[in-house]
Amino acid sequence: MPLLSRKRTILLKTETTYGTDAVPVAASDALLVRNLDIVPISATTVSRDLIRPYMGNSAQLLADTSVEVSFEVELAGSGTAGTAPRWGPAMLACGTAATTVASTSVTYAPVSSAFSSCSIYFFADGVRHIVTGWRGTFTINGQVGQIPTIQFQGTGIYNAPTDNAVGAVTYANQADPLVFRDGNTSAFSLFSYSGCLMSVNFAIANELVFRQMVGCTKESLITDRKPAGTVVMDAVTIATKDYFTIANGNTTGNLTFTHGTTAGNRVVFTSAQTDIANPSYTDDNGVIMLSVPFVSVPTTAGNDEFSIALT
Repeated sequence: MPLLSRKRTILLKTETTYGTDAVPVAASDALLVRNLDIVPISATTVSRDLIRPYMGNSAQLLADTSVEVSFEVELAGSGTAGTAPRWGPAMLACGTAATTVASTSVTYAPVSSAFSSCSIYFFADGVRHIVTGWRGTFTINGQVGQIPTIQFQGTGIYNAPTDNAVGAVTYANQADPLVFRDGNTSAFSLFSYSGCLMSVNFAIANELVFRQMVGCTKESLITDRKPAGTVVMDAVTIATKDYFTIANGNTTGNLTFTHGTTAGNRVVFTSAQTDIANPSYTDDNGVIMLSVPFVSVPTTAGNDEFSIALT
């Protein structure tokens, strides 16, 4: 009987020790996702290149064997203020740490050391792939008229797959999403100007390296990050807001927006120090839009380029 692509499931759980299976279970660690994909073996292929008295390929060996897993979640909170969402382990494994205020908020902000990791169980209709030591990067996408998402992609340690049923799955701590539009999305500001927002995307842009050294633990490393994104909004007169002069200067400014309307399902994105460059015009059904690329930069304190607060 064929395996059905529709019958895929992913479980995530934060690891206590890097690379040690955290044993996620279907009842408490199942995640609702979109665009779920796996590269079961990602490796460098090494050919033996043997010289023989006949033609043909030489056997190939695999080096630096890892597993790539990518997926999207809807940009929504857990449904309960102060409770982390099910996608929290993935966010932590992308080089952030969480600050929790009981019954109020969970806020994710970047870190530069002591990175978390998670174990992922990927079920493909009865075939289980265990990925340990997974670390990754993420991109937030918000577009008017669509469900905003967080796209995760990353790399972990290969473990031999087995035939294993997922069992009874329970989904929780993922509130129903809201469409990115006026009324659901609010408090947009770029350099203290609240314009008409069409879309925003933001990528933490972690640099990932998978290392498999002799005498050392296999590890997916985060070696750097370059947070950046683009805002698309209605163009305005120079007198209203002059983003061109700002781009030619050396100043930084804020970028913020809130998505969601009720406690437990509000997401507040803040980048207090954005540096914009190369604003350009685009067209939307005859309306002139301004596309503003930006990078998020830290203060001298470090690790404060952005925050994602769930309230």
